[in-house]
Amino acid sequence: MAPAGILYVVATPIGNLGDVTARAKDTLSSVDVVAAEDTRHSGRLLASLGLDRPLLSLHEHNEAARADEIVAKLRAGQSIALVSDAGTPLISDPGFRVVAAVRAAGLRVVPVPGACAAIAALSVAGLPTDRFCFEGFLPPKAGARRARLQDLARETRTLVFYEAPHRIAETLADLAQAFGDERGAVLGRELTKLHESVYADALGQLAERARTDADMNRGEAVLVVAGAPARVDEESAGDVDVRTLLGLLLAELPVSRAVDVVVKATGQRRNRIYALALELRGGDDL
Repeated sequence: MAPAGILYVVATPIGNLGDVTARAKDTLSSVDVVAAEDTRHSGRLLASLGLDRPLLSLHEHNEAARADEIVAKLRAGQSIALVSDAGTPLISDPGFRVVAAVRAAGLRVVPVPGACAAIAALSVAGLPTDRFCFEGFLPPKAGARRARLQDLARETRTLVFYEAPHRIAETLADLAQAFGDERGAVLGRELTKLHESVYADALGQLAERARTDADMNRGEAVLVVAGAPARVDEESAGDVDVRTLLGLLLAELPVSRAVDVVVKATGQRRNRIYALALELRGGDDL
C-alpha cells in the first residue's frame, strides 16, 4: 500500500510575483494536485512560474464537500498543495475545514510559509506588534459592522482588519466614530504592487481623506489601528493592597471597625469592602 500523501499549505505572493519563495515553487512543482480558491487565478500563477499541475477548485461554497475528497486523495498517496488567491491560505480565505479534516484523519499537514498581507502591513505600520488582534473582514452591513467595532473599542492590542475597496471610506468613518477621531491608524493599500501606498494618520484624518481621495478607495486594503489606551480598573487594581491592609486589620479589630478603617483609607464602597472582609474571614457574617 502506498504511503499517504501530504497536504502542503502554500503561501503565494499578495501582488509582487518576486515574493514567491523557492520552497513554494519546488512544492508546487512536485505535488500531484493544487487545490486553489480560483483555478483561473492560480493557473496564471503556475504558468508564470513555468509549472503545469492539475487544479482542483476549493472555495467557500464547496469546501465542506472537497474536504472528504482531499482526504481520500491523500490516503491514496497523492500529495496536494492548498493555495488561496493571494497570501497565506486560511487567513480570511478558505481552507480551515480542509486542514481540520486532514488532521482529524491523522494525515500530515505541512506549512510552506510566505507572504501575508496582515503581517506585511504590521511590519511597516509603526504601531505596537508585540501583541495584536487580527479581525479579518468586518461585517459588510453597516449596522453589524458598527456593533462589532463598539465591541472592539476598548481592545488594547493593535487591531488588523482587511477591507474591500468599495467599503474603505465607510469603514474608516465607522472606525473614527467608534474609536475616536484621534486614534492612530495606518492604511496599507495594494501592498507589494506597483501602486502600493501606505497612509498613516489619525482615524478622523484618514476618514476625511478617504471621502475625497479616489486612490484610497482602489485595491484591497489592510487597516492597522492602534489599540485603546489601557484602562486601570480601580477596584481590581487595588485589590492586592486592600486585601493586605484588610487582612492585617482583621487580625486586630472587629470586622465592622476594620471595614470602616479601610473605607476611609481607600475611598472604596463599604459594601464591597465588607464583602471582601467576609471572604477573608471565610464567609461568616460577623
